[in-house]
Amino acid sequence: MWNVILITIYIVVLTGGVCGVIHMSFLLVKMNTLSVTTTAIINLVAIHTLFLGTIPFRLYYYFRKNWIFGQLFCKFVSVMVHFHMYLTFLFYVFILVTRCFVFFQRKDKVEFYRNLHAVATSTAVWVLGISTGLPVMFFWYGNTGKYENNTCFEFQQEFEKDSVKTVNYTLIILMVAVTGILLGLHIFMVLKVVKKLSGPVWSHQELRAQLKSLGFVMVIILCFLPHHFFRIYYIQRVSDRCDPQLNTYNEIFLSITAISCLDLFAFAMTGGKTWRQNLTALSCC
Repeated sequence: MWNVILITIYIVVLTGGVCGVIHMSFLLVKMNTLSVTTTAIINLVAIHTLFLGTIPFRLYYYFRKNWIFGQLFCKFVSVMVHFHMYLTFLFYVFILVTRCFVFFQRKDKVEFYRNLHAVATSTAVWVLGISTGLPVMFFWYGNTGKYENNTCFEFQQEFEKDSVKTVNYTLIILMVAVTGILLGLHIFMVLKVVKKLSGPVWSHQELRAQLKSLGFVMVIILCFLPHHFFRIYYIQRVSDRCDPQLNTYNEIFLSITAISCLDLFAFAMTGGKTWRQNLTALSCC
């Protein structure tokens, strides 16, 4: 039963994610690359593409219940779901902080001065992600416990180390705190916009732009926070080994984070012209 849930989620994510990446790639060719929002969307396309490439291996394992690709590649595929989640979160935060800057500084838009600045900023974020992800893959995954070569995604024995617990608790606190701050700021921004508007509020582009920004916060809340809240329970119980299904539950909550790949699919479903307008609305009021 649990394998059916995992297979269903990842098939939906793979199908919708690939469609969204392909369609959005064509749209981005015609957009202003100096825009901060466009740069963030380009990076979202890149990280979604990288993660989607690992999903077929997950599906093979869930179908066959036998891992044949070696433990090193198992570590890579396992790390990728976390790498995708946190890097996607960083790009969402990048977009949302930019929106806050535009709102409170009363600017029309935020752009890089040169394409080189956009490339440098994106590179810095990727280097930060890779420099933290690779050490986790090589030093924390599968080095403490004993795991069978024909199984994968079962590294729960690593949580017996206090350092692993500390890092996980720190990430949980940071994710929840940043999300709470961004949610509060964007609710305040929406209420302030509604207060100063007259007539039918839904007809105003400024309000629609704020609600689109709030949509990114909702993706974080619905896709990322459930995994982090369950992670608290998981860390506390995994060392007891009293629930054989605990690791399966953890995989299901991790699969929910992959649903964030459908953000580009939502962009594609609304059509090119509409989303060019929507992306423009994210970068200016």
